[in-house]
Amino acid sequence: MQNTYRNRYVRRLAAALLLSALPSLALATPSAAPPSSATGPAPLPAPSVIHYAKKPSGLKYLFFRSLGDMKAYYTDPLHWKRRNWEYFGGVVAAFAITHHYDTQVRQHFVGGSNPPFGPKPPSSATISDALPGFAAFALTWGYATLTGSHAGKSESWNMLEAAGLASLTGEAMKFAFGRQRPYQTTDPNKWFAGGSSFPSLHVTAAFAIGTVLAESGNPKIRWLRRTIGYGIGIGTAYLRMKHNAHWLSDTVVAAALGMATAHFVLDRRAGEAMDHSTVSVVPVRGGAMLAFAHVFR
Repeated sequence: MQNTYRNRYVRRLAAALLLSALPSLALATPSAAPPSSATGPAPLPAPSVIHYAKKPSGLKYLFFRSLGDMKAYYTDPLHWKRRNWEYFGGVVAAFAITHHYDTQVRQHFVGGSNPPFGPKPPSSATISDALPGFAAFALTWGYATLTGSHAGKSESWNMLEAAGLASLTGEAMKFAFGRQRPYQTTDPNKWFAGGSSFPSLHVTAAFAIGTVLAESGNPKIRWLRRTIGYGIGIGTAYLRMKHNAHWLSDTVVAAALGMATAHFVLDRRAGEAMDHSTVSVVPVRGGAMLAFAHVFR
């Protein structure tokens, strides 16, 4: 009997201690929540906030960015893949084909002029033949400045950078190959003779600027941009041959150089744009949502 009373006493004492501890347990447990019928559904956890560091801007940034692009541009052949070498092979084939017709095309423009290799182009042609490409750059930059369009300013800078890189390469090729111009000789095979015909810098810059114009901007008017952009390059090539300043093959290689350089610059900018995009998981009621965030500047 004494054991029975003792057991009842112990059970009652333990129950009393447990009841007295419930309020403190409730206060010490932050995850405890009142019933949903009293307060409504539990609130969703707050989505994480993504902070983006402001990208530097200004002439100093553009200068150092261009230095980085220059380094990548001149070391890019070390990383060429099969498609790049196929493009290079296509350019070599195009040069070989057009080189075969250099004399015929020059003869078409100069005819039976005296001297037989045709007149030297007037000094004014050096400026006038560069006007189409310069006008495309100036109009793009001017419109972007007037409207405050960051995309337009970026496009005009891409034009300038592509033309600069391509022209530097073209100038080095002129010095290396030394091809004489059509007004200096009747022989299109006068290589390493102190000339400066191959390739045409006018056409190189025109196609660099024109390709950026053609492949940038609103895709809904891509046909118009390409018509104007590539038309600038083709028109410049025509003027250089008409003024007896270059052989046909000079302009073909120059066009390939300008287009390839422009695509290099555009690909670099596209890579930077991807660096400013973020994929994140945002919690929603009953699960999670995959979100893509991009900073438009």
